[in-house]
Amino acid sequence: MIRRAAPREARTLRDVPVRLAVAATSLVFACAPAARAAETTTYPQGAAAYQSNCTVCHGPAGAGIPSLAPPLSSYPARFAASPEGRRQLAMTVLYGMFGDITVGESHFNAQMPDFARLDDATLAATLNFVVFDLAHASADIKALTPEDIAAERAHPLDAAAVRAHRKSLAPGGS
Repeated sequence: MIRRAAPREARTLRDVPVRLAVAATSLVFACAPAARAAETTTYPQGAAAYQSNCTVCHGPAGAGIPSLAPPLSSYPARFAASPEGRRQLAMTVLYGMFGDITVGESHFNAQMPDFARLDDATLAATLNFVVFDLAHASADIKALTPEDIAAERAHPLDAAAVRAHRKSLAPGGS
């Protein structure tokens, strides 16, 4: 006796609850690390803004995406340690940046959008999340303030000027 498979529609409809349950479980586990990170962060408002605006390119843990966006695990902490580096961080989130940059031994050539639509407090909190929670800057580095962001907002630049400033800080890459 030859057994025929159930019609495709019947198999698909019968499997819908199982597929939905698997998809929902996968979504919960995929989001859990980001949710836990936001709960244990020093800068929860910054973590939330990062998750909403930055994860698509830099990833939920700031690991970056090869050839697209650099990892945020080291150089933001180094930049935050100097006045010009702090300016660079503020300029980058305010005005974006495009063109070739090197981070570690990896090259990136993409365009980071500007986030000037976000208020100064949100941008400062986001940068502090990146600097302290993702890049693990030491406690002796001063947190960025909304006033730091406002000072850079008062001097608008284009993305090419932001990249040129970055290159002056890290001529051989960062």
